[in-house]
Formats: sequence, structure tokens, C-alpha cells
Amino acid sequence: MHIQRIAEHVLEVRFANQPSEVVTRQIRALKDRLEAHSIEGFQECVPAYLTLTVFFTGSYHQMLDRVMALGRDLDVSALPSARTIEIPVCYAPEYGFDLVEVSRHTGLTPSEVIGLHSSGLYTVQMLGFMPGFPYLTGLDPRLQVPRRSSPRLKVPAGSVGLAGNQTGVYPLDLPGGWQIIGRTAVKLFDLQRDPPVLLSAGDHIQFIPVDQL
Repeated sequence: MHIQRIAEHVLEVRFANQPSEVVTRQIRALKDRLEAHSIEGFQECVPAYLTLTVFFTGSYHQMLDRVMALGRDLDVSALPSARTIEIPVCYAPEYGFDLVEVSRHTGLTPSEVIGLHSSGLYTVQMLGFMPGFPYLTGLDPRLQVPRRSSPRLKVPAGSVGLAGNQTGVYPLDLPGGWQIIGRTAVKLFDLQRDPPVLLSAGDHIQFIPVDQL
């Protein structure tokens, strides 16, 4: 575990150089510890693929000492089991705008693309880009495709996409360049819900093919 100061009141805790299930659980364990203790000056912490970013007020050295102390001997076995959330996805052409292009690029039939995508068990590594957008690992290498050369000005909320070695779901209507292969009716971000964000880092995701939304 390596800690560095990246702004006056921001610490970055780095756990490794490559993402893994163990690293995800270590990040989650430290996040839980920091949030469970009443630490003077602690504001929030944000998990990512390899790091946990800690925002605070007050003394840098005091916060550094607290983070180092809580980061020792992290017991990931004590963490509760990760949630597995099933997300129904319709891969029909009217929702999977780029399914044919993904098929062409990978050399797989559309049915094979759907089968591979829906058979994977994915891990939420982090949320970012927009509120509730999950970056998911676990994509079959055969489904790796580049981003679109021309991003769309509007990608509908619920769109399921591919980009490089990742898959993800757009929680809102926004511009984007991922290859869209389907859509879900599940709301990943909803201000009327508490909490508004459905997913958390460490969750497992299973996509379930459906015939209609």
C-alpha cells in the first residue's frame, strides 16, 4: 500500500499496479474502515480500479497517520459477500445500435456476441464519467472492441456498451462513444431513490437477455 498527497487536502492510497478481485476487496475494506470511524476532518473517499482517494480537512499528517493505521492488516475475509445484481437487457436491433458493427469487428455472429456478453459475471470496479456509471471488468476478450470513431451526441439512459476490455451501462441520456449492444429498463441513477446510485464498487453484475424492455 502506497500513500501520496495529490492535493492540499487529498490523499491517494494505491494498492497495486494491476486490477484484481483482491485489490477490489482491499479498497472496499479500507473504505469501510474509514467510513466506520469518526475521524476528525474526514470528508469522503472515492474508490477506483487501483486506488482509494481520501478527501479531508485539517492536518495532512494526522490524516496520513490515521489512514496508515487503518490500512494495516486489512482483513478482506471479514467483508460481507459482494452483491450479485441481475440486470435484464434487451439486445434487439432498435436498442443495440452497434451490435452488427461489433459482430463484424469480432467475427462473431450477433447471437454469439449476446451469448458471450450475457454469460459473464462482471465486477463493478468503480463509478465515474457520470453519476452511477459502472466500469465493469470481466469481459470476455473476444468481445473487446474500440470506441466509436464518432461519438454519439446522445446515448439513451440504460444503454449497454462495450469499449476496449470493459462493458458498462449509461445511467443517463448523455453523449458517448461506446459501442452500444443493448438496453436495460433498470435505472442505475434515480434521484427519487435513496441512495440514488444503484451500484457500488465491488458489486457483481449479471446481464440477463430479455425479448423486450
